[in-house]
Amino acid sequence: MNKLGRALLATTAVGAATIAYAAGIERRHWTLRTATVPVLSPGAKPIRVLHISDLHMTPNQVSKQRWVAALADLDPDFVVNTGDNLAHKDAVPGTLRALGPLLDKPGVFVFGSNDYFAPKLKNPVRYLLPSSKIKRIHGVTLPWRDLRAGMIERGWEDLTHVRKTVMVNGQAIFCAGLDDPHLKRDRYADIAGTPDPGAALRLGVTHSPEPRVLDPFAADGYDFVMAGHTHGGQLRIPFYGAVVTNCELDRGRARGVSRWGSHMWMNVSAGMGTSPYAPVRFCCPPEASLLTLVPRPVTPGQGRNEGVRFGAGADMM
Repeated sequence: MNKLGRALLATTAVGAATIAYAAGIERRHWTLRTATVPVLSPGAKPIRVLHISDLHMTPNQVSKQRWVAALADLDPDFVVNTGDNLAHKDAVPGTLRALGPLLDKPGVFVFGSNDYFAPKLKNPVRYLLPSSKIKRIHGVTLPWRDLRAGMIERGWEDLTHVRKTVMVNGQAIFCAGLDDPHLKRDRYADIAGTPDPGAALRLGVTHSPEPRVLDPFAADGYDFVMAGHTHGGQLRIPFYGAVVTNCELDRGRARGVSRWGSHMWMNVSAGMGTSPYAPVRFCCPPEASLLTLVPRPVTPGQGRNEGVRFGAGADMM
């Protein structure tokens, strides 16, 4: 075999091994991301928030359902679900089983596009195109109303175009949420206005972290916004990061905690699943986030991540 043949063979082998790892190992490498974020009012008691997003559940994903249920052992004070729970018309029972132990905690949720519509097989090249250039192709309608009813019956609050105060450990969290901006279903005008200045936390919740909705949250005076949708890029290149975000958010904020403006912080979850038609993750394992919220300094520091303490990712196999 000549040198060119050996090089092609080696390249093919590396590519096949990478695909096998991304599809067979990393997408099931459940990980917990932790951070301490200074967003509470001065004098407030710390609040531990579990952020879950983008389950993309199908009925046969038993290991994922067990992992999600085990997150209740973290004993969070509050749970925020930022949507895309479903990926199959029969996934509601499994999703509710997975969330079951967490539904005993105070919680809020909004929905994403894949709660409303099933994913469809698409040309993977479309994933690399700018979000504004992609024509939306919806699959069959999913039973999101059944999922909503199951979560509400257990006490979680639907924040879709709603402003609501939730009490957590005796402290008020003023919450406001949007329907999915990725589908252009958001109506910020329905929740616009100054949030309760007396709350320990003023929280915005959205599925897709589009700058056009982050800006009004910041302008109205929210302390923190939580979102999902990006999958952290799903495919990340070492020393480069996310290739795309599947929205108008910049690549540098595709996952984790960052600043948005001078006052507001946000957390973008890389999520726990993938589309059934793109079941790969590379350098971006599925994750949930456990965020310890603490009082902000009287004079906030400047800089994108100043004041945030990150913990090492903990695998939960």
